[in-house]
Amino acid sequence: MTLDAAITAFAGFMILLSVALAHWVSPYFLWLTAFVGANLLQAAFTGFCPAAIILKKLGVKPGTLFT
Repeated sequence: MTLDAAITAFAGFMILLSVALAHWVSPYFLWLTAFVGANLLQAAFTGFCPAAIILKKLGVKPGTLFT
């Protein structure tokens, strides 16, 4: 799995998890959804993604989704 695919999968998982937690635990978990969305938006403009740094250190190979 490439880095771009891993980041996309991680972001999707976090959004689905936060929506499920908001449904079954507390609506305050929607703040996690907002945080993930805001992080995706700022990463699109700045190129800085904390998840990418962590995944690189864990050994995920760089690459794009469509290679």
